[in-house]
Order: sequence, then C-alpha cells, then structure tokens
Amino acid sequence: MTKAVWNDTVLAESDDTVVVEGNHYFPPASLVTDHFRESSTTSVCGWKGTANYYDVVVGDAVNVGAAWYYADPKPEAANIKGYIAFWKGVDVG
Repeated sequence: MTKAVWNDTVLAESDDTVVVEGNHYFPPASLVTDHFRESSTTSVCGWKGTANYYDVVVGDAVNVGAAWYYADPKPEAANIKGYIAFWKGVDVG
C-alpha cells in the first residue's frame, strides 16, 4: 500500500498508484478529501498538459501547492487524468 503522509497525517493511500517520472499518482478516491483545498496555481508540462494544484491542509498547517493533478491531460498522459501527485515535503512511499 502506497501512502502520502504530511505532518504525521495520511493524505492518500492506494495499491493502485501510477508512477510517472518517479512520482506516484494516486486515484482520486484514495484521497482524504478533508485535507485538500483548491488552489489557483497551474503549471504546464510539455507532454502531460496543464497541471492544477491543491493546498494540503492539516489542522492549522498549510502546505501551499503540495499536490497536483491533470484534469484534462494530453493524450500521452491520459492514464493519470484526475490522479493526484505530491511534493513539497509530502512523504510518499
């Protein structure tokens, strides 16, 4: 079972992650949704498309833009559509 943990709190866990470029992408149903807040941040990957971000919230702590996903990826990345990946100190393993 792969887990994403920040501030001793499980954000997501799944046996069905997709690994792309060394990042585990978690299926949306695996998220503990109480810990995610929509962000207006976006970025662009040349082959995956436009990424949208979530802020991760645990108690009063906020990890700005620590999770991202591709709502409408390019065809080459269709297998991660809507799946969520992490960075900025979120432990995935």
